[in-house]
Amino acid sequence: MRSIHSQEIVEVPENVKVSIKSRLVTVEGPRGKLTKDLSHIAVNFSVPKPGTIAIELHHGNRKNVAALRTVKTLINNLIIGVTKGYKYKMRYVYAHFPINVNLEQNSETGNWEVEIRNFVGEKLVRRVVMQPGVEVEASKAQKDELILFGNSVEAVSQSAADIQQICRVRNKDIRKFLDGIYVSEKSHVEEEV
Repeated sequence: MRSIHSQEIVEVPENVKVSIKSRLVTVEGPRGKLTKDLSHIAVNFSVPKPGTIAIELHHGNRKNVAALRTVKTLINNLIIGVTKGYKYKMRYVYAHFPINVNLEQNSETGNWEVEIRNFVGEKLVRRVVMQPGVEVEASKAQKDELILFGNSVEAVSQSAADIQQICRVRNKDIRKFLDGIYVSEKSHVEEEV
């Protein structure tokens, strides 16, 4: 059954500027600028009053109406990214062979690279290139911890997933071999006081 008119409202903070041109959403805030291409989703954007964005859909079926909420969440994630930022903490887990991690920034691309050595005693050196806009550092407060941070939640979470995926134990019982690098905490770079 089609619904005649569906609408979602996004609240925009004062220090954030949102511009939408042909469904290309650009959000600028104190931490930087993010863009998201939503041209594949057939929705209309309007500004009913300053500080709000209305996302509308006419004569949409159930899946189209569900996409409205998705678009609202994507824009909210962009707004949170340019105001607070995203921070993921990852811990090294090992039983016998200590995992060694080296961090370096590529001089040509500017992207960070994570080099993982001695994983389960293997000689293989694993290299993971971080997504653009994601910075990584070793934690000073906690032993065996990596901190990934950036403005885009998609880039930060994908970089964390890449690190976790490359450290999967294969051909062994994963209930006994729990070694790896896992996400331990998700938070914002600028915390509320």
